[in-house]
Amino acid sequence: MTNNKYPFYFITVGLISLMLGLLCGLLAGFQYIVPSFIKEVLPFNAIRPLHTFFVVSWILLSAIGGIYYYIKPVNQNLIKVHFWLFIVTGIGIIFSYLSKNFAGKEYLEFPSYFYFPIVLGWIIFGINYFKTMLPNFKNWPVYYWMWATGIVFMIYHFTEAHLWMLPYFRDNFIQNIAMQWKSGGSYVGSWNMLVYGTALFVMSKISKNESYAQSKKAFFFYFLGLTNLMFGWAHHIYIIPTAPWIRYLAYAISMTEWIILFSIIYDWKKSLSEEKKIEFSFAYKLMLIADFWVFLNIILALLISIPSINLFTHGTHITVAHSMGTTIGINTLILLSSIAYIIETENPFTKSSLKKLTLGIKIFHISFVLFWITLLILGVKKGYWTFFSQHISFGKFQDSLHWMYVVFTSFGIGILVGLYVVIFEFLKRLKSISKNNIEI
Repeated sequence: MTNNKYPFYFITVGLISLMLGLLCGLLAGFQYIVPSFIKEVLPFNAIRPLHTFFVVSWILLSAIGGIYYYIKPVNQNLIKVHFWLFIVTGIGIIFSYLSKNFAGKEYLEFPSYFYFPIVLGWIIFGINYFKTMLPNFKNWPVYYWMWATGIVFMIYHFTEAHLWMLPYFRDNFIQNIAMQWKSGGSYVGSWNMLVYGTALFVMSKISKNESYAQSKKAFFFYFLGLTNLMFGWAHHIYIIPTAPWIRYLAYAISMTEWIILFSIIYDWKKSLSEEKKIEFSFAYKLMLIADFWVFLNIILALLISIPSINLFTHGTHITVAHSMGTTIGINTLILLSSIAYIIETENPFTKSSLKKLTLGIKIFHISFVLFWITLLILGVKKGYWTFFSQHISFGKFQDSLHWMYVVFTSFGIGILVGLYVVIFEFLKRLKSISKNNIEI
């Protein structure tokens, strides 16, 4: 077994994490319909953090594996250390959730001591990345800058997310909650740099044209995205009594959200020849669907960033639709496109595989559109109840949504089935590539 297989191992474990994340999400959906469903074994307060953990692990592991594959690091042993450090830590976090040990903060509910191996893994990743890439620093296309920025800011904001352990933050409620939401928003912005950088890399390689990735327009959008990463979090804390200028700045910055990526993919799509579309057909198809979700999320992000609308949507299923549109509609499809590009480069899909993949994506996409619309309807109903129907108890309000949750969960089954078809085909191909001991 050689170390050059480890990028594929990162991607494989990432795909397995996506499978488990989808399963946990579906189980949580069933608990909305039948509250007693597996409650004794896996209550909702355990399923929710497990779902979040597996989905975030999918995004990070597949992005890291792709970057390792693309840059061909100088130190293969560090990749091995990084991989096993994350695997052992991940298993520890899963056991902590299953044993109901929620000693952290929202979205990072695991005990705080897991911070240390996780941040060490990111530092190892950063050392390997910069050691490999710094010799060509002056000629970096924009995606290398995005990956570098993402790695550095992941370390910074993951550390920031654990500042609550210090009495200065822990003992002050407003500072504590502001720092929690601030770090969470920037944490997502950091992994977006890794994912969007991957999108640009794949698009450049499919088109065999690096000119856009070296252009002034691409770097302008990069700095705009960097500004979003550093300051866009503030639209999450409109309801916290912070200085007014923070809210105004957040609103202005939020108006640029995802317009960046939409413009980049649109320009790339126009310039691509038919030959390139055919050569990497499935990777291209996935990137186009991601572009569709970028467009939808631009509209939703702009709306919920308006303070008067945010007041009604905050804490409702509209916020969930926003995050699901991002993690599944954009990040997941970009990363699946990246994996498809790697597979189509190393061991192209057969006609029968492409037929299965196309069917799987069709089932997924139709189900996800309907799922997303259902979330928006649920969010509107919750916002209306909160401000205009307070004479109805929360229990009665939830009961009135029972059939909406049945529909919501049925679309979730479609998402799971569609993506499972794609994941299984990818895993079979990755296993074959890994067995061949391909030098990367």
